[in-house]
Amino acid sequence: MLYQRSSQLFVEAEKVIPGGVNSPVRAFKAVGGTPIFIKSAKGAYLTDEDGNRYIDYINSWGPMILGHAYEPVVKAIIDRTQLGTSFGTPTALETEIAALAISMVPNIDKIRFVNSGTEACMSAIRLARGFTKKDKIIKFAGCYHGHSDSFLIQAGSGASTFGTPNSPGVTSGTAKDTLLACYNDLNNVSELIAANPNEIAAIIVEPVPGNMGCIVPKAGFLHGLRKLCTENNILLIFDEVMTGFRLAKGGVQELYNIQADIVTFGKVIGGGLPVGAFAARAEIMNHLAPLGPVYQAGTLSGNPLAMAAGYAMLKAINEDAGLFQRLEEKTAYLENGIREALTEANLDHTINRVGSMISVHFDAEQVTDFQSAAKGDNARFKQFFHGLLQEGIYIAPSAYETWFITDALTYEDLDATIAAVRKVAASL
Repeated sequence: MLYQRSSQLFVEAEKVIPGGVNSPVRAFKAVGGTPIFIKSAKGAYLTDEDGNRYIDYINSWGPMILGHAYEPVVKAIIDRTQLGTSFGTPTALETEIAALAISMVPNIDKIRFVNSGTEACMSAIRLARGFTKKDKIIKFAGCYHGHSDSFLIQAGSGASTFGTPNSPGVTSGTAKDTLLACYNDLNNVSELIAANPNEIAAIIVEPVPGNMGCIVPKAGFLHGLRKLCTENNILLIFDEVMTGFRLAKGGVQELYNIQADIVTFGKVIGGGLPVGAFAARAEIMNHLAPLGPVYQAGTLSGNPLAMAAGYAMLKAINEDAGLFQRLEEKTAYLENGIREALTEANLDHTINRVGSMISVHFDAEQVTDFQSAAKGDNARFKQFFHGLLQEGIYIAPSAYETWFITDALTYEDLDATIAAVRKVAASL
C-alpha cells in the first residue's frame, strides 16, 4: 500500500501539533514508520486518506463494539444536534442514560458523567480520598488510568518504597502518595498495605488490563484484592474504561462476580464521543458536591451530544441478548486461527484473551504482568505490525496494547485476517 497523502499530512501536522498527534501512541513511535491518517470508517473497516481500506482491530481503542458509524448512534447524534450542542444546564437525557447504566451494572446506585476516562479515574481517586480521609493509593505497574499526575508513577526498589515520577512535570509530592504493586501478585499488595497501615485510601486496578497487552487475572487475584480491601478499610476501584459494557453488560463485576466500591467508565459508554463516568453506591457518591464536600465539576460534563450517543449505544447493547456470545465466538475463532498460523511458522508466541479483548506477544512464556510483557520480542512485533498493515489489517501500533473486536466483523473478515497473519508469519 502507498501512504503518500498520509505522509504529507503528518509533515503538516508536526508543524502545529506536538509530534504531529494528539495522543502519543498514534505517532507510530513504538513500531516505526509514518502514521496513517484516517478519512472515514464504516462497520469493521477504516479508509485512509490515500484510499486504502483496513479491517480494524483498534476500533477507536474500544468504543466501537458495534462497528463504526453504527446507524442508531449516528442518528441519535444528528437528531440531538438539531436541538443544540451544549447548554450548561441539566437535561432529561442525563437522567435517562444514568438510570440505564445503573440498571446494567451491579453494585452501583449513582453515577456522574465526565468527559474522559482520565477525568473519571482522577475524580474517583479524589472521591476515595475524601470518603476515607486517607491519602495514599496503590496502583499496578502496567495499568494505565489516564495521564493524571497520581497515575504517572514508577516503582522504587523495595516493596514499600514510595513511587517516583516517570514523567517530567509530576511532582515528588504527588508521587509519594502513590504506591506501585505488581499485577497478579497478592503478596506484593499485602506487603504494601502492611508497610502503610491505615494510610491507603484506595486500590485502583484495570481488572482486565489492556495497556500491557491483554492480561488475564489469575484465579483468585481480583477476589483477593476485594478481601484485602474489606479487611483494611480500603476502597477497591475498578477502572473499567476499557472493559465496561464490553466484556459483559455489567463489565468485570458481572463477568467475575465481584463487587468493586467505585467503578470508572469511558469508551463504550460514550458511543464514540468523549465521555467518561464514575459510579458507586449512594453512601460514597453522596460525598460529591453539591451533596458533600468533595468537589468535582465540568462545563461539558453531560454534554447532550455525548449523552445521546452513549444512550443509543447502551440501549443497543442492553437489548441484544446474543451480543456477548457472538463476540466471544468471533474472538475465540480469531485466537485459534492466529495461534495456528504462528505455530506453523515456528514463532514463539503467547496469545492472551478475555472476551473480545486479545493480544499477541512474541514470547513463549506466559504474560501475566508488566514485567513479563516487557520480555516480548518487540523487533518482531514491529515487523508483524507493518506486515499486517500492508495486507490491510490494522492492529494497535504497540506491543503493549490490546486489540478490540467489534461485532461488525464477519467470519470472512476473520478468515482474511488469519490468512494475512499466516502470510506475514511465514516471512518473519
